[in-house]
Amino acid sequence: MSALRVGVLAYPGCFASEVFGVPDLLTMAGHVAGPDRAGYEVSVVSPRRRVVASGGVALAASPLREVDVLVVPGFELHPGLDVDAKLAGLGPETAAVRSHAAAGGAVVSICVGAFLLAAAGLLDRRRVTTAWLFADELARRCPGADVRPDLLVVTDAGVTTTAAFSAMYDFALELVRRHSGPAVARATARMALVDDARSSQAPYVDARLLPRPGHEFSRRVMRHLDQSLAARYDLAALADAFNVSTRTLLRRFAHETGQSPLEYLQSARVRRARHLLETTDRTVAAVAAAVGYRDPGTFAALFARHTGRRPKDYRVAFRRPVR
Repeated sequence: MSALRVGVLAYPGCFASEVFGVPDLLTMAGHVAGPDRAGYEVSVVSPRRRVVASGGVALAASPLREVDVLVVPGFELHPGLDVDAKLAGLGPETAAVRSHAAAGGAVVSICVGAFLLAAAGLLDRRRVTTAWLFADELARRCPGADVRPDLLVVTDAGVTTTAAFSAMYDFALELVRRHSGPAVARATARMALVDDARSSQAPYVDARLLPRPGHEFSRRVMRHLDQSLAARYDLAALADAFNVSTRTLLRRFAHETGQSPLEYLQSARVRRARHLLETTDRTVAAVAAAVGYRDPGTFAALFARHTGRRPKDYRVAFRRPVR
């Protein structure tokens, strides 16, 4: 087996850590595999002579070259950024991504690097993911893509997309697993203190950071539900509280949020349960009762559906010291 050629595409404003994260882990994997195993030829490439990454970090990059895998890091997507203008200014990079894919090479995006792949026309009719915080925006920009905001790494027909930042390590470990074998991947993960058993970004989603709906009616309903998480869900009583019919409540709430009040309540209950599991010593049954579930089994099933982990497993992974 020959060395796998991996190129990381550097461009203005990209995250420097996402440029070097994958090469560093692959370098470690090469050492773990040993000199008798085919390793990795990794290079940082760019169509530009000079690249300044996010934070003003100057990057040394080689000219574009033929590689087996082209990795596209994410960029600083801050509030107020004109994403259209940002992508328009990355024409040479978009063209390089498109050309590499057209030649049959594998393309990988890290975090919102998926927006560059979308601009290159690579996401239509593919299952993809990106950082959960920007998944809705990617779906809006690329309606032909099947955006899966709960997944960490998705590969579809030669195009791989990942969730935010640290998901670059999930991708890199999967690449090591395929190229060097599962034993090398496991050992590399242990050396780097990287979790090699993650499968979902759902446990990390914080709905409070998502853009809130712009309509006052749904905000008031959400606030009402947030203040009574442990109460039994009663659609008729909820509608009465806002002087509307149940049909009107469901229609207006769905129009403004894209979900039902019950779906929102369930996600709010899970969010509160996550906090209790992380910060208290309450039993799972007590946590379930605190967020409105008398049956711990029903609560555990709902929690797992939203986070990808059973409550006890979630506590082990995310426990914070009680102060």
